[in-house]
Amino acid sequence: MSIRALNSAASGMDAMQFKLDVISNNLANAGTTAFKRSRANFEDVYYQHLKLPGMLDAQARPTVTGTSVGLGTRVQSTQLDMQQGSLIDTGKQLDLAIVGQGFFQVLDDNGIVNYTRAGNFFKNANGTVVLASADKGYPLTNNEITIPTNATDISVGADGQVFYSEPGQTQLQSAGTIQLARFINPQGLLQRGENLYLETAASGAATIAIPGIDGMGVIRQNALEASNTEPVRELVDLITTQRTFELNGQVVQAADQALQLIANLRRY
Repeated sequence: MSIRALNSAASGMDAMQFKLDVISNNLANAGTTAFKRSRANFEDVYYQHLKLPGMLDAQARPTVTGTSVGLGTRVQSTQLDMQQGSLIDTGKQLDLAIVGQGFFQVLDDNGIVNYTRAGNFFKNANGTVVLASADKGYPLTNNEITIPTNATDISVGADGQVFYSEPGQTQLQSAGTIQLARFINPQGLLQRGENLYLETAASGAATIAIPGIDGMGVIRQNALEASNTEPVRELVDLITTQRTFELNGQVVQAADQALQLIANLRRY
């Protein structure tokens, strides 16, 4: 009996340690642009059935309940919370936020399409609009947006159309249209860091559309989407996780004491 308790409590401590790691990552990214928090899901594991429900007793009557004991818990999955983050007005012309569903599409150095909710775009040395990164810039994939270096004003509409003006001209020039992608199961996307996601078999194929069409969100200029991590909520989860970890540790101590008592019975 004490051996089962040790194993179950140890699995509980391991699960709470994993949840602590998830909470730590959520809090660390509370200030990350368009970050989506994760939630750790757990499930109970195998049961040892000493008597199955419905078995016949000595009088040939079916038992109402059975007798069984669980063998602990394990991590089932980590689930992305794709809830919209709050919008922060920045006043920068190439700061873009998606209001509603959708992802920006950017291209990495290997020619692979990546998806992101972060909209902190810049112009590189060639005037191409790229997603900012610590190491490089990722250009938009659908239609490469290039803006001349002498452009005095940049306007991005809710439908993704990009316009700019040049000195001495009164008519706006079109630089192209930013299209968005959405997935039937965005929780199935693969997180690769740098605010980027990759398509997987679980997410399904991307649906590409102009913002505001076919259920796609719209683009808001001069704003960024903030992380949807709520520090107060994470701190409550942190306290609960700590207490659960400590309780499982007490079970380990109690089971160990019981085993010591049993081992010492031979001395009497």
